[in-house]
Amino acid sequence: MQCYKKCSLKKIPKNKIYQDQTNKADNMTKNSKKNIGIIGCGYWGKNILRNLYEMGVLHTACDSNVDLLSEYKKVFPGAIFTTRLNDLLQTKDIKAIVISSPAITHYEIAKKVLLSDKDVFIEKPIALNTNHAQELIELAKNRKRILMVGHILHYHPAVMKLKEFIKKGELGKIQYIYSNRLNIGKLRTEENILWSFAPHDISAILLLVGEEPCQAKAFGEAILSKDIFDVTITTLEFASGIKGHIFVSWLHPYKEQKLIVVGSKAMAVFDDMTKEKLFIYPHKIEWQDGKIPMAQKAEHFPVKFEEKEPLRAEMEHFLECISARKIPRTDGKEALRVLRVLQDCQQSLEGFSSNKDNNPSRCKYFIHETSRVDEGAKIGKDTKIWHFCHILKNTSIGEKCIIGQNVMIGPDVNIGNNCKIQNNVSVYKGVTLENEVFVGPSAVFTNVYNPRAFIERKNEFRQTTVKQGASIGANATIVCGVEIGKYAFIGAGAVVKNDVPDHALVVGVPAKQIGWVCKCGLKLIFKDNNAKCSSCGNVYTLKNNKLTEEK
Repeated sequence: MQCYKKCSLKKIPKNKIYQDQTNKADNMTKNSKKNIGIIGCGYWGKNILRNLYEMGVLHTACDSNVDLLSEYKKVFPGAIFTTRLNDLLQTKDIKAIVISSPAITHYEIAKKVLLSDKDVFIEKPIALNTNHAQELIELAKNRKRILMVGHILHYHPAVMKLKEFIKKGELGKIQYIYSNRLNIGKLRTEENILWSFAPHDISAILLLVGEEPCQAKAFGEAILSKDIFDVTITTLEFASGIKGHIFVSWLHPYKEQKLIVVGSKAMAVFDDMTKEKLFIYPHKIEWQDGKIPMAQKAEHFPVKFEEKEPLRAEMEHFLECISARKIPRTDGKEALRVLRVLQDCQQSLEGFSSNKDNNPSRCKYFIHETSRVDEGAKIGKDTKIWHFCHILKNTSIGEKCIIGQNVMIGPDVNIGNNCKIQNNVSVYKGVTLENEVFVGPSAVFTNVYNPRAFIERKNEFRQTTVKQGASIGANATIVCGVEIGKYAFIGAGAVVKNDVPDHALVVGVPAKQIGWVCKCGLKLIFKDNNAKCSSCGNVYTLKNNKLTEEK
């Protein structure tokens, strides 16, 4: 496992490491035990490593770079260093683990940490797709573990002060927010600039605005490497009327980290590259004769706030949440909001945006002009959506799907890749179709078991899952709360009220199993609990009423 970014120790001032900081006397830190592990000690991880060590809570650090760990042993005496992730997972004294490895590894490592019943801090982003993020959130909830994500600007004292100014109305009505995060330095090939830089600013803007955008789009340029965007500009629109822009680039002649808030009474500038960092510009716009806007400039002034290293504040908050068992300020749900914006922007970059421009040179899917796709819905590459369909908000449809006429899907439904949904089908909230699922014409899904028109039962939706490769015949009814197994076959007109095993063939009202089917859909004929498909040649064994394919 590659869980490091190689870096130079020259970037860590040794006097900083051993400096006796004033907040080290804080009771929480002072009484902490060495019970925190860290995975990934490279580019950004070295800064977290330093803070955990100074706070006296570092137990073990993990990285696959043996040379780097050898250097760290000299700089951080008393800490344990390992190249094996399992050393952290299996050590009972380690109660929580910080993940600062490449973004592509976050989901897999975090899942292992939570399953080992340890609290977890994940550097941004929480994962690379919302399904994985939601899985981690549910896993942490079910196992009663703390899940915190590293959106560091939530812990920057200047940003907190700016949030306070906005909440008190001192800037007036917020109209526009934009940010620049620019640099020339470390260039990445495993992720683009949007995922590397923009999460900071997206998180900060959502914090300041207090709502999610109703629309998020991005465009950019891949200059150095094909398909790796080096420069992106993101546009955000909020239901309140606020607009936002985010400009990120690692091909810029100098470093700039600036966020500007434009209000009806004043403007604020957060400039992380200056000493004072937060400034107020009490400019006003006067309307001459009620028609011509005139700028009335005023002298700007700096805003004082408590100075504290944001990363230290973030780590202290994590320790506090572990100790008090409280929900972190940047928990999984906050990270999911940021991830949804990132995914919308990424799809926009790749030509997946949900507009109706079906020019093949610009779009990678097809939506018939009579169909409607709501904001927030995501359509995969090469998917075709035909006449009079409605795809509701927050629905995700995978690649190479075919959606027939008069189909409604959503809200909040996940459809896998290579699915076929025939005419006149409604896939309601609570239903999940995995990859390669076939749903025949006029098949019916439900999501409430005992509906009444006069009783609201939206909080009683039951989950229905159709596993990979399953087929549902025409006019079949799937009563909510069941799981249809892989490659199962539901006969036309059947009414399914119970779970269906993998490869099972069920028919009738209510549906009953009458046999087994091959992956290819052909009914299997058994002899001594063994069967060979006469069409594709696959071989199966039946044991304890469970079908197993022979490899």
